[in-house]
Amino acid sequence: MKTFSAKPAEVEKKWIIIDAEGLVVGRLASIIATRLRGKHKPIFTPHVDCGDNIIVINADKVLFTGRKRENKKYYWHTGYPGGIKERTAKALLEGRFPERVVEKAVERMLPRGPLGRQQLSNLRVYAGAEHPHEAQQPEVLDVKALNAKNSRRAA
Repeated sequence: MKTFSAKPAEVEKKWIIIDAEGLVVGRLASIIATRLRGKHKPIFTPHVDCGDNIIVINADKVLFTGRKRENKKYYWHTGYPGGIKERTAKALLEGRFPERVVEKAVERMLPRGPLGRQQLSNLRVYAGAEHPHEAQQPEVLDVKALNAKNSRRAA
């Protein structure tokens, strides 16, 4: 018996839509990362992009547990000496691009390298409830119904 290895032409990609309103960021990101990699499929092959295309709406309404909204910091470096900068999760969510919180959480759960970047390009995150992908007829994935811990009531 030989080990099955999927070829890129054999992979069937579906479109999935997730409503992120009231969901916990880390739990949502882990579900998205698993589906982007294709680990939920029986034909999973580590070196092939066999994941689905995922659309996330209402990314500005995600929640954190504990005091992470105020205490969690996102760092970046300008490239100049002493140029480390930080911004809190609250500042990102209330800022101009709140969808970056979900994008960064998923990006950091995917492998680094060309395949990880290709898989990340299959993720589309929108702050509001509208998205331009109606023509793809995405299937709804109810993340709240998977586990009660995936969602929280707004504090």
